[in-house]
Amino acid sequence: MKANRKLWVAATVCAAVVAGVTGCSQGDDKAADPFAGLTADAIADKAVETTKAATAFHMNGKGKTDGDDMTVDLSVDSKGSCTGTMETGKGGKAEMISTGGVSYMKGDDAFWGSTAGEEGDSPEEAGALTALLKGRWMKMPAGEEGPDAFCDLKTIVKDMDEDTPRKGLTRGDDADVDGRPAAVLTKKDAKGETTTFYVAKDSAKPFILRVVEAGGKEPGTVTFSDYDKPITVTAPPADQVVDMAELAGAS
Repeated sequence: MKANRKLWVAATVCAAVVAGVTGCSQGDDKAADPFAGLTADAIADKAVETTKAATAFHMNGKGKTDGDDMTVDLSVDSKGSCTGTMETGKGGKAEMISTGGVSYMKGDDAFWGSTAGEEGDSPEEAGALTALLKGRWMKMPAGEEGPDAFCDLKTIVKDMDEDTPRKGLTRGDDADVDGRPAAVLTKKDAKGETTTFYVAKDSAKPFILRVVEAGGKEPGTVTFSDYDKPITVTAPPADQVVDMAELAGAS
């Protein structure tokens, strides 16, 4: 299973506190703009830098990867812990866990039916693997494709820092994201692909609330919440786990 992280990497690059100057105007019940005096590029620069200090967040997103629809709902932290679900356009849903340097995935029949096996495997081989994993967790060492492709917050932040455009952004009209006022930053490239960041207009915690990519081959939307909120992850019981490394050694 190869997971293209472009959408999630681009999304999480700004998934942290955006630093800014704020205040309240006297005699006016409308809060002052926390980003007053800052260009869109400057806001983006601060967002990328402060992302490195983020300890955890929750993200829910829908998009395309390798031409297929994908939905991801995850909570991740900087210690390598992760818990959530993934759904593919080919059908099926999988739970994902990462803890203690090990990743686990448990899919339903439809999920394993559409993803099990390696390239070149016969239908019989893929079917045997699906049967083996039915109702059980697949265990993979950290670094393998699968949950770890999404669950390593430090790697995501590093990729964000390197890949997110921070020049040529423009600030549009403010918007609302799940009841929270947000500043809107947009970047459109030469190919017509547009990335839009929604930043909370909060003087104390101006987090990125949503990222939308449109106009390209891999459009999608990711919404963020629960910044720096601790997550608790427990490894599944050993009798419910299939260790892929042991199976590979035995074969």
